[in-house]
Amino acid sequence: MSSISSLEEGFKAFNEDFNGALDICVPCAGVNKDVAFLDTPPEEFERLVGVNIRGVYYTAQLAARAMVANKTIHGSIILVASIASYMAIRSQLSSAYCGTKGAVRAMCPAIAAELVKYGIRVNSISPGYVCTGMTVPFPHLLESWKDEIMNGRVAMPEDIRGGCVFLASDASSYMTGQDLVRHLYDRSLGNC
Repeated sequence: MSSISSLEEGFKAFNEDFNGALDICVPCAGVNKDVAFLDTPPEEFERLVGVNIRGVYYTAQLAARAMVANKTIHGSIILVASIASYMAIRSQLSSAYCGTKGAVRAMCPAIAAELVKYGIRVNSISPGYVCTGMTVPFPHLLESWKDEIMNGRVAMPEDIRGGCVFLASDASSYMTGQDLVRHLYDRSLGNC
């Protein structure tokens, strides 16, 4: 089963289980490969494009279709980009990842412009360094990244939640097509 048909099946199941009542969607997909630009094989680049760009794009598209069908008047789609869309990731060879996350951030205003007439806002969020299943196997990177962060620790996934809640809520009702750059850090939380 292709990834697109898998997404379609997921949205179909959601529609059946929740009677199509979709108002908020957070397309969050990302994979990376620590490989030099000059050594990146086409199949590895295509894998990152498939997950990081196509996955987010088609999830947002299917969510928007469901919201239009549902006649939502307060829809919110929050694309998860990355600080890597603004800068190179320190200590990691990740040109393909940075490019794909830049594509996610770049598609946001164009999608927002098309969906505003349906009452759907589209924004993106660009988290900084986050301790996830993808980064925890590299403790040396997590430790080195702390030097770049004012509060001295890498974010936990929960640290991104506040930004997503803001973008999903009426508190951001006048905001669409924008990117929220998140650096939420507090040394007393988490252990990354």
